[in-house]
Amino acid sequence: MVRIGLLGCGFLATFYMQGLAEVPNQQVTIVYGRDTLKAAAFASRWNIPRSSDAMPAVAADQDVDLLVIALPTHLHLQAALLAAQHKKHVTCTKPLARNAQEARKMLEAVQQAGVLHCYGETEVFSPAVMRAKALIDEGAIGRVLSVRSREAHAGPHAPHFWNVEQAGGGVLIDMGCHTIETAR
Repeated sequence: MVRIGLLGCGFLATFYMQGLAEVPNQQVTIVYGRDTLKAAAFASRWNIPRSSDAMPAVAADQDVDLLVIALPTHLHLQAALLAAQHKKHVTCTKPLARNAQEARKMLEAVQQAGVLHCYGETEVFSPAVMRAKALIDEGAIGRVLSVRSREAHAGPHAPHFWNVEQAGGGVLIDMGCHTIETAR
């Protein structure tokens, strides 16, 4: 059983909880939110036993094996460094960091701590994307010069998502990363 500490209780955390419903052998044991009442309401909605407004305490929690970062981008580095400090495996939502320097710090910290760190993006592994990549790799459609992709959902519409400094480029870097992921 993998015991999960969910960092965040907003739009992205809801996506994670919907996905985790299909994952066997896991339990979200605690959720962190910057707003105590919002975190408690989220915990209640998803039957998570505990909630907290103290990210360092969640990272240090002995009932947590994996931290899932579902926070605004400007908090990803802090969360990943806490995970590494407390020897917790970590999964981080997109975009990984605001820039290459932050991503490098995250990578160095988890490598030094000896924990797993993954970028939790589902689009790369969706059946349609995997099949398209296989066809490209097989040469079925010739040499690919460009890829155009589209994602549609209702949010998030929080102010941090549109703030270039906090989001590391804002909505364009967030939505644009899908094309980069599948073009590797």
